Amino acid sequence: MNENIEKLIENCGAKLYDTENVIENGHKIFRVLITSKDGINLGKCEEVSRILSPIFDLNPPVNGHYYFEVSSPGIERNLKLPKHFKASIGEKVKIKLDNEKSVEGVIKNADDDCVEIGEDKILYQNIKKARTYFEW
Repeated sequence: MNENIEKLIENCGAKLYDTENVIENGHKIFRVLITSKDGINLGKCEEVSRILSPIFDLNPPVNGHYYFEVSSPGIERNLKLPKHFKASIGEKVKIKLDNEKSVEGVIKNADDDCVEIGEDKILYQNIKKARTYFEW
């Protein structure tokens, strides 16, 4: 995403976590996911939405008709980038590998190349999907 967009989000006291394009109930949604060390509330989402909405009106992030949302990635969130894994050290994660094997456990460490779950070091390039989870 554009560096200027990231700076605008930071000026609102949040950080860009990720963006996603999804189809829900037949509607195309462009979602901006934000985080903050102080947590994300509805007011923060509204603030970021008010800032970004006019920009996306002029330069749409996706083609065609879409809905725009700003949200927290939630307690159970997708992990895609090294920074996501680094920020999740100490949390429980479920990882599906390219070879269809699955790994579950607590993130012990993460760097720019791999994540460590227990005794396993897993290269990011071998991860098909990763998500934090919370046991209720």
